[in-house]
Amino acid sequence: MAALDDDFRMLIDSVRDAGDLAHTFFRSKPKSWRKADGSFVSEGDLASNDLLYERLMRARPDYGWLSEETEDSPARLSCERVWMVDPIDGTQAFLNDETDWCVSAALVANGQPVLAAIYNPARGEYFSARQGAGATLNGATLQVQVCDTLDGARMLASKGVLAAKNWKQPLSVNLLWANSIAYRICMVAAGRADITCAFNQKWEWDLAAGVLVAKEAGYTVTGENGQPLTFNNAKPRVQGVIVAPPALHRLLLARKK
Repeated sequence: MAALDDDFRMLIDSVRDAGDLAHTFFRSKPKSWRKADGSFVSEGDLASNDLLYERLMRARPDYGWLSEETEDSPARLSCERVWMVDPIDGTQAFLNDETDWCVSAALVANGQPVLAAIYNPARGEYFSARQGAGATLNGATLQVQVCDTLDGARMLASKGVLAAKNWKQPLSVNLLWANSIAYRICMVAAGRADITCAFNQKWEWDLAAGVLVAKEAGYTVTGENGQPLTFNNAKPRVQGVIVAPPALHRLLLARKK
C-alpha cells in the first residue's frame, strides 16, 4: 500500500492542476447540458474529472474511484482506499460566472476521509487536510472559532433549513449562502461563518473532503440528526450534514426536531 505522504502530495498537485484547468473554462461560456437527474454538467467538469482520474488512478490502480462525473462501479466497495471526487462542486455557480465553486477531492480509508484537497481557483483559495495533522488554507493553519450562542450566528444554508418543521423553536441567525456545499464547509472552517447545514440527501463526493477539513480545524461534523458520517457505502448518499463549533453544534441538535 502506498504511503499517505506520497498520496497527499499527489492529491494536492492534481487538484491544483484540475482547478487551474477548470478555471480556463470559467467565464468563457463553456458548453453545458442537463444530466438525467436534471442537474447541469459542463465541459469544464469533464475536463477536471478526466485529469483527476488520469493522475490519481494511473498512479494508484488498486484504489477505488467515486466521482460525480463517472459511472459508479461496485468494485470500489472492496477497495481499502477510495478516491472521492467532485470535479466542480457548484457547477451552477460556475456556469453563472460566480466564484463560489471549487474542485473537491478526498482519499477515504475504512469509511473515513484521511486526505482532503479543495481548491477554489476563482478566489485563489486552497484548503487541505490530513487526518490527525490539521487543516490549512493557503498554508495557514485553520483553528475552530469559538461561538456558543445561536442568536445572531452566521449560518451558511438555504432558506428552507429555517423552516418550522426542522426546529423546536425558530432560529434567529444571519443567513448566508454559497452554491458549493464543499466550499460552504470550508468557509465555516475558515471562520467566515459559524454554521453550515443541509437537511436533504447529499452525495458522498459532495462532503468527504470538506468533512475532513472541518474536523481537522476542530469543528464537529455529523449528519442532520447527530449521526456519525461514514463513506464508501453501496448507496453513496448521506442524510444531511451539520458543521459547527462543538458548543454550537450541541445547541443545534438540542433545538432540532
